[in-house]
Amino acid sequence: MVTFLSGGTGTPKLLDGAGAVFSPEETTIVANTGDDIELGGLFVSPDVDTLLFQGGGVLDRETWWGIAGDTHRTNSALMDLAAAADLPEGPQYLPDEKQTAGRRLARWRRFSGVAEFMTIGDRDRAVHLTRTSLLDQGHTLAEATRTLADAFDLSVSLLPMSNDPVASLVHTDQGMMHFQEYWVGHRGEPTVETVEFRGSSNATPAPGVLEALEGPVVIGPSNPVTSIGPMLALPGFADALAKTTVVAVSPFLGEEAFSGPAEDLMKAVNAEPNTHGLATAYPFADVFIVDEGDDVEFDRPTIQTDITIDSPEDATRVARAVQEAIDLAS
Repeated sequence: MVTFLSGGTGTPKLLDGAGAVFSPEETTIVANTGDDIELGGLFVSPDVDTLLFQGGGVLDRETWWGIAGDTHRTNSALMDLAAAADLPEGPQYLPDEKQTAGRRLARWRRFSGVAEFMTIGDRDRAVHLTRTSLLDQGHTLAEATRTLADAFDLSVSLLPMSNDPVASLVHTDQGMMHFQEYWVGHRGEPTVETVEFRGSSNATPAPGVLEALEGPVVIGPSNPVTSIGPMLALPGFADALAKTTVVAVSPFLGEEAFSGPAEDLMKAVNAEPNTHGLATAYPFADVFIVDEGDDVEFDRPTIQTDITIDSPEDATRVARAVQEAIDLAS
């Protein structure tokens, strides 16, 4: 049994080749939900959806989000309507009193659907409609995720990190904003001052998550702050990792981030914005996997390989290094 912690696009790229090394039936993936938002009344779980679409064989691998070949008629119509009605564009974070009203899962991550700032495909939207309806019927996020995973015929076990609301909020020189507003709406341009995982202290890991952490755990090359950080902020999560075998794959190629805004965010949490900073981000890691050109030194075992992942074959190469690391730590 092996468990992957996943967020963003880094770990999903690794998972593209993990099936050649680890049996899917014995693989669990715990997905970040700190990026979740409610957009125009629909509950969107981006990191969960990437894994659903990947496992279902429909993921758009050009963008690593959304469904390949999806149409965007509803999104286009929303933009046209906003322009015709002279309504504002860009992220429109609803006021505080609206953030805590109604469905608890939407707390501190609720946006207007006017001129929808995230491009949601039509088939993609059907997933959000189904998830939102299941939640409104009283199902938990974990239960809704299981239902959707069955619909996409996933072979692995997919768990959201928590049923409770956790919002990754980025405090910047332009004010506080949800991570999706910072990254999608503002393209990561505001200067990051600090990062907050609002709600994490009152949240608990979803059923089955802590049990999944009892065996070997792999942290893929995801953003340590906003992809993995929300999980580590959950009570008991980091403690569980300290008691098991943890392999961390570097999200950095030398001094550059594998993908996304990892460098700026690492600086904001007082960690070096490179491979060296992993020791601060993951003090519980038993083995690190870093790029073959990286001369970093840690006080624990390190395996070097080409960690560039541009194909399933690349992903399998890194997954084999992960298996080697697990064997080394066992």
